[in-house]
Amino acid sequence: MAKNKAPRAVSGGPAKAENGAGPATGGKAPTFRLPRDGGGTVGLKSAFGRAGTDILGVSADPVAALDRFKSRNKLAIALASDEAHKALEAYGVWRQKTLYGRKFMGIVRATFLIGPDQRIARAWPKVSVAGHAQEVLDAAKSL
Repeated sequence: MAKNKAPRAVSGGPAKAENGAGPATGGKAPTFRLPRDGGGTVGLKSAFGRAGTDILGVSADPVAALDRFKSRNKLAIALASDEAHKALEAYGVWRQKTLYGRKFMGIVRATFLIGPDQRIARAWPKVSVAGHAQEVLDAAKSL
């Protein structure tokens, strides 16, 4: 797992991935501070980052909806609300999508592994559920 090294402040924007969507591997991870389920806030520069390795889901839904979703699905991970889409846009996951010919803005599921140096250690821009959790865990162990 990642070393228990407290993250440091990040300044400047992240390098963009080759496809222009989100930060590139090796680039600085965009900082954020968002309201989270159960109250309080979570951010890249907060105690959650000092834990070494943690999982955070980010949604455009309000905190109350995240609380209901977390309870209904018996989730143990932290969920953050980004109704303004600032972090979602910084990570390149708030994009135009198409469903049945209808175009709309929404979240593209992606995973970013952020190292103790506050850089993107690995990015999965399109998440396929089968085997994904194990792949991310293996990558985290290699940091």
